[in-house]
Amino acid sequence: MTGADIHKGYRGPSLDILRKFDVKVWSEVSVTTTRGNFEGIILPRSETADDLHIVLKLDTGYNIGVTADTITGIEELGYRRAAYKIPEKDFPYDETRPNVKLFGTGGTIASRLDYRTGAVVPAFSPGELYGSVPELADICNLETEKLYGVFSENMGPEQWIGTARQIGKAIGEGVDGIVIGHGTDTMHHTAAALSFMVQNSPVPIVMVGSQRSSDRPSSDAALNLICATKVAGESDIAEVTVCMFGPTSDQYCLLHHGTRVRKMHSSSRSAFRTIGDVPIGKVSPDGIEPFRTDYRRRRDDKSVDINAVFEEKVSIVYYYPNMKPDIIDSLIDNGYRGIVIAGTGLGHVNKPLYPALEKAREKGVAVYMTVQTLWGYVQMYVYDTGRDIMGLGVIPAENMLPEVAYIKLGWALGQTTDLEEVRRIMLTPVADEITEREPHDGYLVFQAGVSWLTDHFHRVRR
Repeated sequence: MTGADIHKGYRGPSLDILRKFDVKVWSEVSVTTTRGNFEGIILPRSETADDLHIVLKLDTGYNIGVTADTITGIEELGYRRAAYKIPEKDFPYDETRPNVKLFGTGGTIASRLDYRTGAVVPAFSPGELYGSVPELADICNLETEKLYGVFSENMGPEQWIGTARQIGKAIGEGVDGIVIGHGTDTMHHTAAALSFMVQNSPVPIVMVGSQRSSDRPSSDAALNLICATKVAGESDIAEVTVCMFGPTSDQYCLLHHGTRVRKMHSSSRSAFRTIGDVPIGKVSPDGIEPFRTDYRRRRDDKSVDINAVFEEKVSIVYYYPNMKPDIIDSLIDNGYRGIVIAGTGLGHVNKPLYPALEKAREKGVAVYMTVQTLWGYVQMYVYDTGRDIMGLGVIPAENMLPEVAYIKLGWALGQTTDLEEVRRIMLTPVADEITEREPHDGYLVFQAGVSWLTDHFHRVRR
């Protein structure tokens, strides 16, 4: 190996330690520190990672970072360099099973731990996925296609539009269901975009990801993928949905409407939650249990409406006390055509913003109000503040989530410059982004050990 490969990604104090004790990446080592002793494999580091830690993969499967200045000794026990390839197994074809198309947008859809090297090996082709999650072969015939290779924060209008068009193509070719592998950080944005861009689908369209990679014993990747594929291949729920871990234990996933779901925790496996409504249902490897009956159902035809447009000059602004009008002014001056505000309470901002909002109306900028509470409706008729803001041209966006309103406003402005038509599009429900009512206890969380989930999630609405 070259010098760069020997110490891949390490620099500064961490590189000095590796050189001092004459060890390299993929060395199996025993590390003595002022905080205890550790055994594991030295993993490579990203070139953008800090220079203060050496990363070890422990026998448990977890990775830890050991601070360089705490290390007093390193003994090399062996060497196990990773080979980044999963042995492929032919994905078995069964004419009695549904045909599912899996689109990849970036990140690891599934992976497996190479116990010989301790490395995480990404999987994507049908043969690789079969080797990683063999249960998929009991559900469907799988075809995969990589659309993009970006982190989810880099997903945007270009990728949303491209994905929508590829979904339309796959439906026209006769697939029985579609799964979209996606990074979790912006999955709810993409789910909203596809809910508007792809309408009247005859087949399920299911987004899925994982909060924890497959090298961790607590990974959610396999269960999420199994459940998403089961929905795509076997269910009659023909909508854009998100299928992710339900409870904190490995029991089932929850299936969420694409416009009512939000990532609500940075790291928990149960991060995704339906906001202001009830999930469509729960999914396990054993079956699908709907919580409601008002979802759009599978059809036998290949007809789908693709309206893949988006105006990029749209912004979302999270109001905070003492916000200055130059925030709004700068958007107007830079040619933004739409602004979504996440306001306080029932949909309020402070009076110093009023001149900027008046300027937005004069310049023909569409401004919509949502609530940063997430649960609940915008109610701008209740207080003088709300009525004054509406008088400045700000339009209440009902109970749309702020991110969903942002996506829908970009989609609406991508279709027309007529602000009255934009208003009609925005306030006409398309994919459950606006609901007639919210469950009375939908906003509840765990408080003082009180559990309400069993009763809440097993209610069947309508």
